[in-house]
Amino acid sequence: MMTVAKPLDFLWFIPSSGDGAYLGSDDLSRPSDPGYFREIAKAADRLGYSGVLIPTGAACEESFILAADLAAHTERLKFLVAIRPGVASPAYYARMASTLDRVSNGRLLLNIVVGGSAQELAGDGIFLPHDERYDHADEFFQVFNSLIANGHAHLDGRYIKAIDARLGLPPVQQPHPPIYFGGSSDAAIDFSAGITDKYLTWGEPPQQVAEKIVKVRKAAEAHGKKVTFGIRLHFIVRETDEEAWAAADRLISKLSDETIAAAQEVFAKNSDSVGQARMVSLHQGRRDKLEVSPNLWAGIGLVRSGAGTALVGSPQTVAARLREYQELGIDTVIASGYPHLEEAYRVSELLFPEIGLPGPRGQIRSSFGEQQVFGGGGHGGNVKTASAPGPSPTKVAAASQG
Repeated sequence: MMTVAKPLDFLWFIPSSGDGAYLGSDDLSRPSDPGYFREIAKAADRLGYSGVLIPTGAACEESFILAADLAAHTERLKFLVAIRPGVASPAYYARMASTLDRVSNGRLLLNIVVGGSAQELAGDGIFLPHDERYDHADEFFQVFNSLIANGHAHLDGRYIKAIDARLGLPPVQQPHPPIYFGGSSDAAIDFSAGITDKYLTWGEPPQQVAEKIVKVRKAAEAHGKKVTFGIRLHFIVRETDEEAWAAADRLISKLSDETIAAAQEVFAKNSDSVGQARMVSLHQGRRDKLEVSPNLWAGIGLVRSGAGTALVGSPQTVAARLREYQELGIDTVIASGYPHLEEAYRVSELLFPEIGLPGPRGQIRSSFGEQQVFGGGGHGGNVKTASAPGPSPTKVAAASQG
């Protein structure tokens, strides 16, 4: 068994298409709002997350532009933003990437996104079949990587023609900002083998993740490249397992069978993603088989495309499950939870101590003496913990009225 050498690199998620407390319901929903995204980013920056994933798609805010805004409101947070080959030229993406890395002072991470729904790809002017999209992406990154590393590129390819392309200003990170990629098909893994620094998998059961890691590592080694691994998961962490499972049930409590059926039909019709098919196969749209592995719950995937599983449980339980993934070779987690502001706090406060991650950055000492608990205001002041001498319960109640 592999020894876990260091704590996980833990990123959070910016819900740039909107957020809420229930899946598949407008109740307690939060629309897409730049101010709210800043709140989440600033919380993640302070709570000890190393970065945030900004999603991509027609329903989302544009990831490069949103990252530039959030970078101005944060200090250390890194931003995992999407490059979508075919949506813009490799030279244009190279300029955007270099500029964003420069204005954020080296806080850019790049996420290659080749797939998507057929309808969305068509709207973006992309009509290549599944495997051919990766041939196109390979030529795209020949140009992109040459520009980022050397400032110039030239390619007269089948899909990409870049004649004496130039990049005037290099990124801060050398030789390039780290490149992340996730894709489960053979074509995707072959494409990623010589390009990707970190391969991402969605939250599948450990055995399936282990099989994928072996396959990706072998493909990378054939190209003389080492690759590290990350996992994309939702989290429902509470103080006890019972509370966590109750929260999971609550999250889908407003979902109707008709809403689930409609979502599953859309996934099947509009996506040729092998990864999406693997997510759906875990639950097959059924409410009665959602725990697909110990504490791995597929309820989110009933109506959400992409990452559809969550780790559910107490901090100790979830930490144990994460260690199982670490032993397979996972060193990075890209996490989320509904709603994302509150759950960023819960995961940091409850889970981070269990997995060896530091707490909030820049915390100010709460008192001169022993730890304080919440009390009233005014003349009452704070009330000490039960382990220290303090006022009687009657006096505590009186103070709380201040």
